[in-house]
Amino acid sequence: MPYWLLGVGFFLFFFNVLVLFIPSLIHFDIVIVEWISQHRTVHLNTIAIILSAMGGIPFVLFLTSLWCFHQGWYKKYTNVVFIGLGLIGSTATVWLLKYIFSRPRPPEIYHLVQSYGASFPSAHSVYAATLGCLAIYLSQKHSKHQLICVCAVTWLLMMGISRVYLGVHFPSDVLAGWSIAFIWITLLYLLYAKFSHRKQINF
Repeated sequence: MPYWLLGVGFFLFFFNVLVLFIPSLIHFDIVIVEWISQHRTVHLNTIAIILSAMGGIPFVLFLTSLWCFHQGWYKKYTNVVFIGLGLIGSTATVWLLKYIFSRPRPPEIYHLVQSYGASFPSAHSVYAATLGCLAIYLSQKHSKHQLICVCAVTWLLMMGISRVYLGVHFPSDVLAGWSIAFIWITLLYLLYAKFSHRKQINF
């Protein structure tokens, strides 16, 4: 699975960078945002706004801290390092790319929440996919692995779709955000797996 996810990540990233330079694809991005804005409901607005708050860095840091504390409690210190580096690396990457590409967000008339920074890539999508990938990789030997995978994928999909629904991101921003997490967490996992294997051999 790691190499498959890595391939998907690179494909999505390069394709969505390409979108930024092709007028017809840029127009398609805008059309989707416009279409979704015309099909909003009060209940969906509430759900999307709640997801926006839950997907921001304050809540993500809180959740990650609890997760690291749990892993540390059971002396799984390698997992703590993996989780910490995973979040730090993906966060640094997304904000560096925001600075590099400096893509304007969709027009403010579509915004349902306040947003910060450039549009490409979506930071909320990166955070959601980062946590999702970490959960998937770390739960491979867990008895509920399949359920955890379903929950992780559902979480990152809901978060990504909500960013477009709220009018603060284009679809390509979301896809690029997912790709960053896929690439970074998978590369980190391959190193993590290699280190864990060597550790077992030494013992």
